[in-house]
Amino acid sequence: MRAGSGKLKDLASLTQRFTKPEIAIAPGGHVRTIASGHYTVSGLSKHVRLGEFVAHRSPTGIHLGEVVRVEPDLVYVCPIEPGEPIGIGDVVIRKGAFRVAPDDSWCGRTINALCDPIDGKGPLPNGPEKRSISNNAPPSMTRQRVETGFLTGVRAIDIFSPLCLGQRLGIFAGSGVGKSTLLSMLARADAFDKVVISLVGERGREVREFIEDTLGDNMAKSIAVVATSDESPMLRKMAPLVGITIAEHFRDRGENVLFIADSITRFAHAIREVAMASGEPPIARGYPASVFTELPRLLERSGPGPEGTGTITAIISILVDGDNHNDPIADSARGILDGHVVLERSLAEEGRYPPINPLSSISRLARKAWTGDQEKLVSRLKALIHRFEETRDLRLIGGYRAGSDPDLDMAIKQVPIIYEVLKQTPGDPPAIDAYADLAMALRAAAQGGPGFQR
Repeated sequence: MRAGSGKLKDLASLTQRFTKPEIAIAPGGHVRTIASGHYTVSGLSKHVRLGEFVAHRSPTGIHLGEVVRVEPDLVYVCPIEPGEPIGIGDVVIRKGAFRVAPDDSWCGRTINALCDPIDGKGPLPNGPEKRSISNNAPPSMTRQRVETGFLTGVRAIDIFSPLCLGQRLGIFAGSGVGKSTLLSMLARADAFDKVVISLVGERGREVREFIEDTLGDNMAKSIAVVATSDESPMLRKMAPLVGITIAEHFRDRGENVLFIADSITRFAHAIREVAMASGEPPIARGYPASVFTELPRLLERSGPGPEGTGTITAIISILVDGDNHNDPIADSARGILDGHVVLERSLAEEGRYPPINPLSSISRLARKAWTGDQEKLVSRLKALIHRFEETRDLRLIGGYRAGSDPDLDMAIKQVPIIYEVLKQTPGDPPAIDAYADLAMALRAAAQGGPGFQR
């Protein structure tokens, strides 16, 4: 079966992933109408619930679909695989909620949104516990507090936007600015027992490069859930839900899990496609209300678990449409997450990678990761960078005379060195102590030495 395919050879292989094993007596209906993006079924309205799955039987096999709308006489179904051969009168049977059964043996594997392996390494054994991909987040008052900071190895983040275990961070950027590259650097952090990566709407050619080249040895503790850009909106919608469900399994066993989703915007686009096919009207720049319901449901499932369990640290990429950082998806995600890192196209064009703007990037839990001295230092560094940037035009036209402003003189000397220290590529080793690297570079510049050496 190809990656992302909704086709299955028989019902037996399908049954174990759903809540209803009694496939022989499962309620059934018949296809009534067929339209682009969905079809309707009669005879199932009293038996199915919104979000459950059905199986459509055709001459070519069994095909999955999700119930997206229920009326008294009709059920609207979005097929997992658009283009499947559907005919009027075809039999459709209820399957129930889609569930996954994660296991330790899944580490090192790459799967699609239906939990079928796509890496050619053989079948995946099921774990002892089945979980619905539509779980709710833990109750607020039962959750642990976020207390422990960790190092990512990326100097720009460890200094200006440090993270804690159980935090949820957004990477905001336009297309082609470097979100995926930065995510690949963060995936190498050593603070986690497991890493779950959900690639949503990615280019097919990049999947293997990300897994083999970027993750490398870390793939041994990682699970990748992939739904590429050419796959159906249903699969692109399911991929992060499957990924977070797998992460919850390991969190509940007391492990610290890193969950990476690239990108949540394409998850929102998939929800929009499905919702529009079911007749839901748009309310904000083409996005229906269900998008703004599903985003917090997904993002709130990450974070610290209940007392006695582990944590899910979520690093989410947000593709800002047209480089507009206030588009509806970016604005909604920013209000849910515990911090945001902003990547600027202008910095990428200057050759500063990762192109993180330290003044626009915020970690809401930074004070739990900083020491008192570090917080004072970062505050001073931001003041210097702000002073340097706000006077750039004045200095370019020769309107500033050295010695007129001691703070600006210091910024002119030190900010270029700071920028040089913050430069980092995926090929560079992770930074062990970002503050020591910065101090060494500034000290060397003051003494007239060669500067920062990678």
